[in-house]
Amino acid sequence: MTVRTTVRLPEELLQRAKRKAAAEGRTLTSLIEQGLRLVVSTTAKPQMSGRNDPPVSTASGGLRPGLNWENLSLLVQELDDLEYAERTKRFK
Repeated sequence: MTVRTTVRLPEELLQRAKRKAAAEGRTLTSLIEQGLRLVVSTTAKPQMSGRNDPPVSTASGGLRPGLNWENLSLLVQELDDLEYAERTKRFK
């Protein structure tokens, strides 16, 4: 049994959906139905772990030597120093 209902959508989204349905040679209703079926049938996303590890370089096999990941202000200072050195190279 099908039921009629009213939904409110942003104009831009509705226009994109109509264009996609037309390009696929189908009705807007069938496009919306397929989308809703996809959304309600998927399982919940896995929970993210609480860890946020710094990136590991694949080139050297580990974190850059000499960087203290516990004190990010030192990292910021080092990056500033590297940028300054690059800028001064241009003028030599």
